Amino acid sequence: MATDPLLARARGLWEDLTRVPVSFAPTGGVNVVVSPESWMCPVGWVGVVALGGSAIVAVPNESAAVIVRDALAGLPVEAAVDAAAVREVLPVARVLGPAVLSYVSPEDFRPAAASSTVEQLPGHHPALRSLEKMAGHEDTAEASLDEITSPAFVVREHGKVVAAAGYQAWPRRTAHISVLTAPAVRGRGLARATGSAAVTHALADGLLPQWRARPRASRRVAAALGFRELGAQLSIEI
Repeated sequence: MATDPLLARARGLWEDLTRVPVSFAPTGGVNVVVSPESWMCPVGWVGVVALGGSAIVAVPNESAAVIVRDALAGLPVEAAVDAAAVREVLPVARVLGPAVLSYVSPEDFRPAAASSTVEQLPGHHPALRSLEKMAGHEDTAEASLDEITSPAFVVREHGKVVAAAGYQAWPRRTAHISVLTAPAVRGRGLARATGSAAVTHALADGLLPQWRARPRASRRVAAALGFRELGAQLSIEI
């Protein structure tokens, strides 16, 4: 069976983020490794990523590895990134996610129609901080617009930036997409317009766009742009 190039690139990224030698098992299953400096999750936490029917798990120490291996051994791969299922087998203190991981190739990308004027600003522009205040803490934290390393692609109304997107440069030439829209203008396609501009910029540089989403609305935007959902990420503190 031919390997899906998009899946292979996505797996290579998360294998690198584990920061120790590990790989997604080609026939499925869960590989648990000790990596106290993993970039898959907050320091001291357990990071789980499932892609294409296999999962890798980074744990902070050997004692956690024993607990996690035993607990996840009896779960299907998809349950390893299901917060409710994991809570049933592990003593979970806090959870981040799960977040769906989606990727798009140049061939599958569907740019948004030009229904809004999208401008380009420096990624550190003060207008982005004003948008974050309008959006509120929870949505701002989810978007992480303050971490982008690309230009920002924005839509203005009445002189104010009401929607913006960009991306952060990740390892393996990956572009981690960030999108944020002010609450008052949601549902009008502005996330798709700005997100499309950010993805276009990333693809032009030969990067792999990654869209990580928890809200259903964000997942719908990604799907409309041609992204494929290949797996999910979950971080847990035990």
